[in-house]
Amino acid sequence: MNTDYPFAVEVEHLTISYHSKPALLDISVRIERDQLVGIIGPNGAGKSTFIKAVLGFIKPDLGSVKIDGKNVQLAKGRVAYVPQRGAVDWDFPVTVREVALMGRYQKIPWYSSPTREDYEAAEEALQMVRMQEFAGRQIGELSGGQQQRVFLARALAQGSDILLLDEPFAGVDAATERAILDVLERAKNAGKTLIVVHHDLSTAAEYFDKLILIKQRMYAYGIPEQVLNEELLSKIYEGRLRIFGNILQPRER
Repeated sequence: MNTDYPFAVEVEHLTISYHSKPALLDISVRIERDQLVGIIGPNGAGKSTFIKAVLGFIKPDLGSVKIDGKNVQLAKGRVAYVPQRGAVDWDFPVTVREVALMGRYQKIPWYSSPTREDYEAAEEALQMVRMQEFAGRQIGELSGGQQQRVFLARALAQGSDILLLDEPFAGVDAATERAILDVLERAKNAGKTLIVVHHDLSTAAEYFDKLILIKQRMYAYGIPEQVLNEELLSKIYEGRLRIFGNILQPRER
């Protein structure tokens, strides 16, 4: 990691389409280091597409993505990913410890086995998310919140400087949500940059240092007080907002 370089992620004029239908249009943003950044916007706004572009999973039609000042394709291993729970086969016969160890696989040559250092990194990651006591448990036996924490441990075990998380708080109870947030804050304090897709506007201001508001285009990037502007949100969510005191929430269609 080049600690003298101020930006963890730089996106310039990012444009992506699926079958000629635009998903992202001319997105440009620079994300500073050691930040906990939330990505908000309505369903279908392109939040997950943005994450996949930063991971290098999707080749853009136009524009570029840089990690630590380098093209994303040259930054393998610098970015770790926690997918949505719905994208994972929870019936696969693998233990919690084995999932955490998967975070080390790209550092292990194909002709070699995990080293003591790899196992220690996996155990340390499980301790960080407070799941070490479940290390021998099959992943499918866990609750949704526990599964999310194990996949967060896999990302932490990778040792990457940047973590991307797609809806980590979806489908978990309030206590688990706070536990996950605690892990994210500790990771940030340890020098990580975290970029999180998030749907709950009522907690966005509390959880994140900065917010990105997108709906195909990027409408705002800054501190929550700037981005969570009622007039701007009403425009992006097309008026489908409920107001409880000072809390804005998207209406159900």
